[in-house]
Amino acid sequence: MRIEIDPDNPQIMNIRHVVKVIQNGGLIAYPTDTIYGIGCDLFNKAAIEKVYQIKKMPRYKPLSFICADLKDISVYAQVSNTAYKMMKRLIPGPYTFILNATRMVPKIMLTKRRTVGIRVPENNICLSIVKELGNPIISTSASVMKDEIMSDPVEIENAFGHSIDIIIDGGVLISEPSSMIDFTESTPKVVREGKGDISMFM
Repeated sequence: MRIEIDPDNPQIMNIRHVVKVIQNGGLIAYPTDTIYGIGCDLFNKAAIEKVYQIKKMPRYKPLSFICADLKDISVYAQVSNTAYKMMKRLIPGPYTFILNATRMVPKIMLTKRRTVGIRVPENNICLSIVKELGNPIISTSASVMKDEIMSDPVEIENAFGHSIDIIIDGGVLISEPSSMIDFTESTPKVVREGKGDISMFM
């Protein structure tokens, strides 16, 4: 099922409908400020397993998740003073932050290093969903193969239509991965250069 949601002013009725699907263990495809993502409730293990299945991803490959804001991030990750100051300047925005996880993060989401990848995208649709839901949602690229990221919701519907409960049409995106910053050590490190200014780390 594909539904259109206004990216500037997301209709609250549509957002609530999407959230109800997530709460019932459903999967969604949704726009961010970088790419279309596939996601579900962070605390629904069965739904997370489904994400791994439809993406044909090995279980050791970590999934990121989306938080509502910096305060929300601090519930799920350890944020140092240095990281806090830098992240405050960058969010919402096209960045994925690698941080040490707190005990609030489900085991299925943890790497061997007990780190997590967290995003706060500059996109009203996904932030409205997370705020209405009250906890984070999983974020992995809407792609069949690593190098074939889909930017058109119609294309996503054709590829994943039977596997995903709701595909949110927020328009066609110019897909570009987020920049990935590792804050697990005392000195931040750019792991992946993508969309977003990383000059403060150079």
